[in-house]
Amino acid sequence: MHGQGGDYKDLVVFLAAAGVIVPLVNRLKISPVLGFLAAGVLLGPDGLGRFAHVMPWLSWLTIGDPGQLAQLSELGVAFLLFMIGLELSWERLRAMRRLVFGLGLMQVVVCTAVLACGFLLMGQTLASAVVLGMGLALSSTAVVMPVLAERGRLKGTVGRSTFAILLAQDLSVAPILITVTVLAALAQQGGALDTAVLGRALFTLVPAALGLGLMVLLGRVVLRPMFRSVAKARKVDQGGELFVAASLLVVVGAGLAAQASGLSMSIGALLAGVLLAETEFRREVEVSIEPFKGLLLGVFFVGVGLGLDLDAIAADPVGVFGLALALTVVKTGVIFSLARLWGLGARPALETALVLAPAGEFAFVVFATGLVEGLAPPQLTNTVALSATVSIFSIPLLALLGQRLARKSAPAGQPLDLPALEAADGAVIIVGFGRVGRLIGEMLKEHDQAFIALDTDPGIVSAGRRDGFDVFYGDAGRREMLQHCGVQSTRALIVTMDAPTKVDEVVTAARSMREDLILIARARDDQHAMRLYGLGVTDAVPETTEASLQLAENTLVDLGVPMGLVLASIHERRDQFRKAFQAATPIERRNRPSRALRRTVRPAKTAPSPD
Repeated sequence: MHGQGGDYKDLVVFLAAAGVIVPLVNRLKISPVLGFLAAGVLLGPDGLGRFAHVMPWLSWLTIGDPGQLAQLSELGVAFLLFMIGLELSWERLRAMRRLVFGLGLMQVVVCTAVLACGFLLMGQTLASAVVLGMGLALSSTAVVMPVLAERGRLKGTVGRSTFAILLAQDLSVAPILITVTVLAALAQQGGALDTAVLGRALFTLVPAALGLGLMVLLGRVVLRPMFRSVAKARKVDQGGELFVAASLLVVVGAGLAAQASGLSMSIGALLAGVLLAETEFRREVEVSIEPFKGLLLGVFFVGVGLGLDLDAIAADPVGVFGLALALTVVKTGVIFSLARLWGLGARPALETALVLAPAGEFAFVVFATGLVEGLAPPQLTNTVALSATVSIFSIPLLALLGQRLARKSAPAGQPLDLPALEAADGAVIIVGFGRVGRLIGEMLKEHDQAFIALDTDPGIVSAGRRDGFDVFYGDAGRREMLQHCGVQSTRALIVTMDAPTKVDEVVTAARSMREDLILIARARDDQHAMRLYGLGVTDAVPETTEASLQLAENTLVDLGVPMGLVLASIHERRDQFRKAFQAATPIERRNRPSRALRRTVRPAKTAPSPD
């Protein structure tokens, strides 16, 4: 079929399945992860492929060569880790060190020890038991994080503690693989500890350490200037594809650099994300690569489904499902106990333990290395790998179970002050950080009101960040950008741009996402203010009207009219203008929050002094 489309048949089948499955599972309110996993089983050789010899046309509806999707699925995991890294920073990592290097690494060590003891009781050698235990001690970042995101659990204690453990597991992959090499060398020499062999094994850490150091150095020097150049070019030609290309370059380049250093592609992508999290471009990068991450993760989930050998499961269902159940029970107990020891409440500890109990994608890497080194017995390893795959299928169900059990259990406080992965909830969003936006930001800061700002001018963004403001590069006219900036939890959104068409675009996007949002916009003139009220703003501030009122106020005060009378008349006239603007618009403003609601949302202000 070469040259006739056969080379791309499997990819076309996956894309067609994604186009059918995702809308279907969304309508049925089923986790998309489960949908992709089921699609992998259905489209694999044990699904429709089983009947291809009877109905040859079915071969065009099946994925015959899973290897074609393997590299894409690896990219999907890398993109996920990159997105996670974008929500981190060196400060947040330092704040999380107790969880990552305490709870996370202790989970890997204790789970490995307990599982290895179980395999020793099954008659395995010490080396084989340790390899199998290390593989099963890891969890699936690629499945757990999207499942928690679907259920809205990432921002709370469960999401942050789960992420800390998963991060520790990802960091431990390289040491685990080195341990397998050392165990193989010891096994070949009858268990004697040869310092030369140990030295050669540890020496493999040197390229990894040098690679990480070089990536950090280059990232700090190169990333910000590169994206600033892309932003300036985009401002000239309005080409959003430039950001997409730059983002893809960073993810793939960092992943390949990590692989060349002996680490996983995921670790390189995570590091690149952390480095970019320090820059003003992280929000725009998130929006640019979000579609690629979702699609490539879908490839990963389909690949997991393809790896499920139904014939092998049918040959030993008790062994496969029994081992998967035992793995889930043991890891749940260990992780729950450790989480409680580290100060988590019973509810988040239970939910965290349940979602992390199944095996992860790196288990297959550890098992493959163990087989190559001759430490893992092939027959048992295949059974364990099948059990690991079955356990991965159970993650969405365990997440649902954990959430429901947490709701039914008694209320518990949050004893740990865990660092958030995102901007603080309730921060005001300022769109446009020129002279007007900066002044508003300064006033908010003066009154201790948290805010973040967006602007599409890289020079304005850089200047704002130099002055200590939380300013990001990004186009707020896109719903995806507002979503990443936390529009669902913000207390107010203020649009200060002087381009009326762009103001309308931002207002329309924001109001479509939240009906109760306090939405204040700058208007060019009276006609623009009327249009904005029609689009559903809470308040529109026309430049011409406000300038006239300010001039009138200054004139009356300079003429000796008492300040109180002047302010009262100015406010009265402003209310008259507002009512006139609102009455002039033909569109019903059902989304506009009432003044009573605005009073409940806004913080109480101290009454002015009589002086």
